[in-house]
Amino acid sequence: MRSVTLGKKLDRAIRAGAPWIYRDALDRPPRLRDGEVVTVETGAGRPVATGFWDTRSAIAVRVLEAGPVEDPPALVETRLREALARRLTALDRTRTNAFRWVHGEADRLPGLHADLYDDVAVLRFDGGGAREFYAHVAKQLAGATTLRGAIDRDGTVLAGRVPETLTVRENGLLFEVSPGRASKGGLFLDQRENRERVEMLSSGSSVLNLFGYTGGFSLYAARGGAASTDTVDVSRPALAAARRNFALNALPLALARFHEADVFDFLEAGSGRRRFWDLVISDPPSFAPSRVSLPAARRAYFRLHQLAVAVTSPGGLLCAASCSSHFSREEHLENVREAARSRGRRFEVLEVHGAGCDHPVIPAFPEGDYLKFAIGRVR
Repeated sequence: MRSVTLGKKLDRAIRAGAPWIYRDALDRPPRLRDGEVVTVETGAGRPVATGFWDTRSAIAVRVLEAGPVEDPPALVETRLREALARRLTALDRTRTNAFRWVHGEADRLPGLHADLYDDVAVLRFDGGGAREFYAHVAKQLAGATTLRGAIDRDGTVLAGRVPETLTVRENGLLFEVSPGRASKGGLFLDQRENRERVEMLSSGSSVLNLFGYTGGFSLYAARGGAASTDTVDVSRPALAAARRNFALNALPLALARFHEADVFDFLEAGSGRRRFWDLVISDPPSFAPSRVSLPAARRAYFRLHQLAVAVTSPGGLLCAASCSSHFSREEHLENVREAARSRGRRFEVLEVHGAGCDHPVIPAFPEGDYLKFAIGRVR
């Protein structure tokens, strides 16, 4: 096993669980292959960690263990089984069979994400190093549970057979998904518990679901007894899937409306007509995929929150989400409050939540705390 040498004093952070070592933290990085397992040493030659190499990423080493690792494949297999056991302790698979099995660094499998849709696994590899290091992970996943197939997020089938579509359960609701063949396969798994919260808030309410995708929040609201649901998305195929999901669950389509429109345009028009909803859910895509994009993202979030507040009934509820890891929880809340104030309204925070239990956050990796879901009363 070859070694790399730290050029900065990071041994304490590594021992505390820091999973990344950036290239600029190394002293004269050597030439190594993607996925090659390396020992990380201090300048004095003392080994502090074992990880794998990435030739192109700014993250040169993803740390597997703060110490030696005798058998990396066996370690991966053990952690895969441990991660699945944790999910099955928290989730009833007879009611929910779609969930995140491996959440990268938080499950001590850095650079790997695995989502399970019934018996199909969808994998994402963060960089060439992870792709090479986890080259046999599909077989290892199949060794931990019964799988029909495994597919990369880019659509490459890695093992077995992967159907074009299948139906999965989430808290007893049915969803049509296309594993690895559409953005997030048709279901954003990290919002599962927040969708359930919306269900509990929806009885008798008119509900507006912005960036509604395949109707997740709308389905939960309808099951919760919403008086009506309006689902807005720019994607026609996503809205067609939302209609099919309503039909799959025998939910009343007469109370559901679907709007193929740009969300900002829809809200502008609704605000101009003084149209109000009792419960508004705003779950946009990431406006800040990098730190460089933060200024533009702040403006986009502010505009979105202004418009969302404007169509929320006085005393109604706004659920404002952000999945941008570079946009902090505190900044997100202040953005919503300021947007409300700019419209002469108040946003009174009631609850703030993150992702579901299958998307854990660990202290050594705060970057994993990316999802913010703020529920507030609009006055």
